Amino acid sequence: MTQWVISTKKADFKAIAAEFGIDQVTARLIRNRGIEGSENIRKYLHGTLNDIPSPRLLKDAEKAAEILARKIEEKKKIRILGDYDIDGVSATYILHKALTAAGADADYYIPDRVLDGYGIHDHLIDRAIADKVDTIITCDNGIAAYAEISRAKEAGITVIVTDHHEVPYEEKEGQRIYRIPPADAVVNPKQQDCGYPAKNICGAVVAYKLMCVLFENMHIASDILSELVEIEAIATVGDVMDLQGENRIIVKEGLKRLKRTKNKGLRALIRACGLEDREISAYHIGFVIGPCINASGRLDTAARSLALLESGDTDEAEKLAGDLYDLNVSRKAMTEEGRLEAERLIEENRMDRDKVLVIYLPECHESLAGIIAGRIREKYYKPVFVLTKGENAVKGSGRSIEAYSMYDEMNKCADLFLQFGGHPMAAGLSVSEENVDELRRRLNEECTLTEKDLTPKTVIDVAVPFSYLSKKLVGELSLLEPFGKENRKPVFAMKELRVRYPKIVGKNRNVVKMVLEDNNGFKIDSVYFGDPELFMERAKLPQPIAVTYYPEINSYNGRESLQVVVTDFR
Repeated sequence: MTQWVISTKKADFKAIAAEFGIDQVTARLIRNRGIEGSENIRKYLHGTLNDIPSPRLLKDAEKAAEILARKIEEKKKIRILGDYDIDGVSATYILHKALTAAGADADYYIPDRVLDGYGIHDHLIDRAIADKVDTIITCDNGIAAYAEISRAKEAGITVIVTDHHEVPYEEKEGQRIYRIPPADAVVNPKQQDCGYPAKNICGAVVAYKLMCVLFENMHIASDILSELVEIEAIATVGDVMDLQGENRIIVKEGLKRLKRTKNKGLRALIRACGLEDREISAYHIGFVIGPCINASGRLDTAARSLALLESGDTDEAEKLAGDLYDLNVSRKAMTEEGRLEAERLIEENRMDRDKVLVIYLPECHESLAGIIAGRIREKYYKPVFVLTKGENAVKGSGRSIEAYSMYDEMNKCADLFLQFGGHPMAAGLSVSEENVDELRRRLNEECTLTEKDLTPKTVIDVAVPFSYLSKKLVGELSLLEPFGKENRKPVFAMKELRVRYPKIVGKNRNVVKMVLEDNNGFKIDSVYFGDPELFMERAKLPQPIAVTYYPEINSYNGRESLQVVVTDFR
């Protein structure tokens, strides 16, 4: 059962409301998201790209830009090595578009998920040598490729790494020894001695910042960097970065630009997804547009998504967008099949008693492991690794919960992996098939999660009586958008409510429509999108209920009225 916790962060909400011309409820919501001090509140409410720190604060950004400027001047061949997910595709597009605009002889290669695997491998270095590539620049990968980069350097290739993943380390006598690859420049804010204040930016944003320094150094006046902000935003949401600080500003600005994008591929994809006349939000990037971009890297080749972004022909863009949409439909069906099989294995093998779920699905397409892991985590609220059978090894992806740093815990079992990397909340790995059971045993043996850690929490922002709600307050809540990780949608709560006139509606009969009435007799139209049968059973009982909810404006036949969306009840 989900634990309800009321946020108790303190501040002078009356003073904040007066200073910024907002409701005290809105002031409390801002404080609950960790925002303190007038300047930070101003940036949260009204921040622009001018509030983002200088990209020159990134360690090695100056050095990398100087190398690139020299290589461009000398007409050297530059190869971008990207990644097959939404962040890697976006970062590759940003680098290729900007470097080409700067006059570079640049091409790119996005590894095939199945044939190449993640990141740099020896055969990609060999191909670069055969193609007489002078300089390799990575994006969204490279920080863990020590041996491969050493090989490239020995072959006389200049290497620039741009990445955002955790820096690999070894534990020696209680200390972490970080292992930075021997590239000519390494641009990654996760480096211990990097002075860039925002550590949790995605690979596409790191690549974009390097291009900003390059354009400044080369005195290039171009609209291209401005046009690429929308790509940064797509990658930031798609790679599930925290929507705080700089990331939130990037996404806000990117969403504005997306409405009037000049990119023919994006316009075609927006049309294919049925969003052409809609207000596009972070939700649409995360759950509609983003999965289509990711689908090609999962079931086909990510080069198709990159071709969409690079397309200058409307007809070609329409075809590519339609193909990606169809691929995503197939991906959804395959994901559901994998999810059901994973749940069957958990129940039949009593794996639900494990604190860390390690599920081996040999027949599952390896590209779906991460999505299935995410679905299983949602149901069981535990760290989850889903493993699949690759050509030469078992490959897998992990999705975590807040109390479990996946990357750090994997480090404790580093000897079992052929390869691994990632973040606290997500990771990728490859392991020998004979080590699968041992990995499950070791991860659980090392796990220190408590029952409290394994109980999902709903943090309630504030108890707001229905009578306090107004169209003005609901409109003001849009100031808090875009919503996403670390900037969640507000959660309000009320108790001692009576359910009046409940009925199940909707084409799939998955919505409960009702009126909720408080102790003062104040009534408001309400809807619930959870388990309708369970809700109807509860509504028949004589005891009042408590709900968590979100208020919204319901528009119907040209009329607007307040209603609440019930998110949980007890």
